[in-house]
Amino acid sequence: MSPAPTDIVEEFTRRDWQGDDVTGTVRVAMIGLGWWTRDEAIPAVEASEFCETTVVVSSSKEKAEGATALTESITHGLTYDEFHEGVAADAYDAVYVVTPNGLHLPYVETAAELGKAVLCEKPLEASVERAEKLVAACDRADVPLMVAYRMQTEPAVRRARELVEAGVIGEPVFVHGHMSQRLLDEVVPGPDQWRLDPELSGGATVMDIGLYPLNTARFVLDADPVRVRATARVDDEAFEAVGDEHVSFGVDFDDGTLAVCTASQSAYQSSHLRVTGTEGELEIEPAFYNRQKRGFRLSWGDQSADYDFEQVNQMTEEFDYFASRLLSDSDPAPDGDHALVDMRAMDAIYAAAERGTDVAVDAADSDSADSDSADSDSADAAAANHDADPDSDGT
Repeated sequence: MSPAPTDIVEEFTRRDWQGDDVTGTVRVAMIGLGWWTRDEAIPAVEASEFCETTVVVSSSKEKAEGATALTESITHGLTYDEFHEGVAADAYDAVYVVTPNGLHLPYVETAAELGKAVLCEKPLEASVERAEKLVAACDRADVPLMVAYRMQTEPAVRRARELVEAGVIGEPVFVHGHMSQRLLDEVVPGPDQWRLDPELSGGATVMDIGLYPLNTARFVLDADPVRVRATARVDDEAFEAVGDEHVSFGVDFDDGTLAVCTASQSAYQSSHLRVTGTEGELEIEPAFYNRQKRGFRLSWGDQSADYDFEQVNQMTEEFDYFASRLLSDSDPAPDGDHALVDMRAMDAIYAAAERGTDVAVDAADSDSADSDSADSDSADAAAANHDADPDSDGT
């Protein structure tokens, strides 16, 4: 006799990934000192069990040294050049890369050369080609690479995955995902920002917040996208260069599930994820914003129930998971190959919006990671000629 849905929910352990024998501390270097690093990442690590911030890296020596006062564990403030030179490399075990998307590659390459584990913000880079180079650099150096999909350590999302896997809602049929915010008015005021530079961001909406419903659906379903279709609209001229202010996209998953996702950088802040199956439905709302209390509803047969879970700091969960994997000599997930699937899916979404047709999510060319195409180097050129500060957080 299969367990009742309520029993499965009650039996869930918040940190189902944590072993009893994990001990020690992972020392982290923060690459980029924008608002997310200062206001979210450093406080999250300070509250964690298994890691501490010991090094901060910035474009300005004065800014970096000033940031050492943010928490007592920080012993070194470095410039980007000093980081690339390996200064104070013995003071940290891993790096957290949180620069704009198109600047992830050089810092991950240096970290890999130094033999440091990498936690890289999502998306991996501004283009598929550069993302493949990033993953290849970690593979060559044999260093762990985890991509910072914080929803995958969020208890409500992990519980949703467990319920789907247990068959509580029957066979998944549809996913509806949504995330929106008012970027220019409430998040980063004004149009002078890297998210609106296509070579630094890769795109303003799909690459920034559309990625949340896409990847979370993948995680909950344990499935990958094979075909997409999309529509994008621009109302504000500030988004003309990137071409995606409001976006809707459909995804066909390899398990047969169909998804419809919407995302906007100029709409009321809102988020949800709903999975409908043949026998029931689960919904998380709000879903994706770190500081919002997550709601969870499970419906099956003629019954429904709302559940209150322990509300956690998603960043603390993410950092402790990453550190626990390193301390137990286990591979962290999601890894670079997982993130490359998203990069290819988002590339297909942009192509579908431009062409007005369905587009297949292409498999990786095994040799593409070593290519030297002009496209893959475009973000390096943009960075060299752009006045955006690499300290502008990439999440």
